[in-house]
This record gives sequence, structure tokens and C-alpha cells, in this order.
Amino acid sequence: MLKERVTALLNEVLAENESIFLIDFSMTPDNKIKIVIDGDNGVTLKDCMTVSRHVEHNIDRDEHDFALEVASPGATEPVVHNRQYKKSVGRKLQVKTAEEKIEGELTAVTDNGIHLSWKAREPKPVGKGKVTVKYEKEIPFADIKEAKVMITF
Repeated sequence: MLKERVTALLNEVLAENESIFLIDFSMTPDNKIKIVIDGDNGVTLKDCMTVSRHVEHNIDRDEHDFALEVASPGATEPVVHNRQYKKSVGRKLQVKTAEEKIEGELTAVTDNGIHLSWKAREPKPVGKGKVTVKYEKEIPFADIKEAKVMITF
């Protein structure tokens, strides 16, 4: 009953602000509600407060006892929604597929997948030494097992 009500309220508030989208929604048996949202342009504290207030103010506290947490995904959390890739264009990603693990710059996002580019030092075809080689690869969303934005300092 409460979960369905919270889901309906989430759908309402997210429909009002289409740049914000749901990443995760969970609820424990003792009514601890955790909502994780992200946005096409990031998430502000005001966005979290808007979602929190819309949910909290439309549920009767006398009828339901609950705890509510609304947050944005952490910097080290994996990318789980296709819309999250678009705001990471130009950043370095670590992508795991069933066959390999690639670290490269996210150069483009299509409807079907992502496009990564990276450089590697390879032995020269003739003679001694190494040469820098540029690689590019398109990875379909269906092949991505996990993707994380790499934080550089």
C-alpha cells in the first residue's frame, strides 16, 4: 500500500521536472524509503528537497510511520541509466563488458550505445621502441556490465 503510494508520488514529481530521473527506489519492511535521483544537468540540493517534500507532504504520518532519504548518486557509483552517459561526454570512463575492461574517454552517446577512445603504447612494427596508437570502440548498452566515471585529480 505505502510502496504503491510512494511510487505514484515519485512519478508525479518526476513528471513535473523532466530533467530529473529515478536511479533507484527501495523500501525496507520497516518503511525506510531510499530514493536516488539524477539529472541531465546534475542534481541540486533543491531537486532532492523537492522530491522529498512532495513524497513526505502527501503521505499521512498518522497512517504510516516511515523514514525517507532522497539523494543523488555518489561520485564512485556505477552508471546505471542511459541518460547518465550523456552528461559524462568528455570524461574518462571504465567500462566492463563480458570480454574486456576498457578505460577511455567517452566521446559520444547514441541511442544504442557509447563511443570510447583511448591511447596505448604499442611496440613498433619494425625496429625497437614503442609508438602511441589511438583506439576507438563503440559499445552497445546491452554489452555493458558496469561503467564508472573515473575521477582524476
